[in-house]
Amino acid sequence: MMSVACARLTPAASVFPAAVSDYYQFDELLTPEEKNLRINIRQFMEKEVAPIVPKYWETAQFPFHLIPKLGSLGFLGGIIKGHGCPGLSETAYAVCISEVARVDASIASFCLVQSCLAMLCIAQMGSEAQKEKYLPLLSKQQKVCAYALTEPDYGSDASSLNTVARKVPGGWVLNGRKRWPGNSSFADVLVVLARNTSTNQVNGFIVNGGSSGLKINKIENKVSMRMVQNCDIQLDDVFVPDDDRLPGANSFQDLVDSLSFSRVMAAWVSIGIAEGVYDACHRYLGERKQFGVPLATFQLNQEKLVRMLGNIQAMWLLGWRLCKLHASGNITTGHASLGKAWITKQARETVALGRELLGGNGIVTDFHVGKALCDMETVYTYEGSYDVNALIVAREITGISSIRPTSRL
Repeated sequence: MMSVACARLTPAASVFPAAVSDYYQFDELLTPEEKNLRINIRQFMEKEVAPIVPKYWETAQFPFHLIPKLGSLGFLGGIIKGHGCPGLSETAYAVCISEVARVDASIASFCLVQSCLAMLCIAQMGSEAQKEKYLPLLSKQQKVCAYALTEPDYGSDASSLNTVARKVPGGWVLNGRKRWPGNSSFADVLVVLARNTSTNQVNGFIVNGGSSGLKINKIENKVSMRMVQNCDIQLDDVFVPDDDRLPGANSFQDLVDSLSFSRVMAAWVSIGIAEGVYDACHRYLGERKQFGVPLATFQLNQEKLVRMLGNIQAMWLLGWRLCKLHASGNITTGHASLGKAWITKQARETVALGRELLGGNGIVTDFHVGKALCDMETVYTYEGSYDVNALIVAREITGISSIRPTSRL
């Protein structure tokens, strides 16, 4: 029941709103372990993160002191089994990511890069020695990793990357540029995708963050996910020993499963953002008064709130199904792409409705919604834009690819 007794409006940064978006009681679909993880992470995010987020977001800084605390929560490493990783169910990891994103999408993206891109790439394509060397430390957040695929000239056309790896005695020499890798300004290790000059195929390499010839510069002036430390990376004759080449990454096709799973988790980041905005708006409409009555009194506001709630129920159910499909081994690239595309689209609409409900307070960070509105734009774009993911689905259901143009100018 929405409280209307509070006469003073409390910014969401001080006391995060109660979680009220589970209208269809989806919590009943979770196991006891999944419920406990959800509760623990919700409490951590509301207590430790929500009060400090606006300051860090506005100054575009990352709260490094939270990294060890995140590592102690027992969910990083996600679905990876063994080597110090928790081996969670897909659903368990998804609800963890959504609870993080409910309070802050930048922290969720930090976790996404760590667990679903870099760590999963090592787990799926690395040698046993590489897994034992890197995964335990990364899972506990004793080391931070980044994932370098996108380049300045190749975003959606990721498989056409230009960074090259040349075989030399004892290892490989990497040359090229990368753009946007999150965490990369402070990463201890980076998973770098580069084209093998001998085979012309995409290979994977683990690069030490302090390697000679590796130049990393933070991207400034972002208006979305300002806390995430995205960077431009220059690789000038960076040497990687043979022991740090990922033996299972021999073509771009080898990356498909980890990229598909990261799209599923990106969808769950969107679900979390939408839930947080709904929770904030639900409280706001009960506390904020205009014309002598709470904003919740007005029919137009009620309709927007209900539309937001309906979106979240549908998003959550689709996200849950994606987790089950992945767990059973029946997920396809199209499944993951449709889920990511549609869920982020609905989340974007939901967050925009929330911004409308807050009026002028919807553009300041104090009430959570303005920041979430900006951050949602990043999730709508990363892990494949809406348009590219839609075309991937269309290719799967029609057998006809329209991603690449039929002719080039």
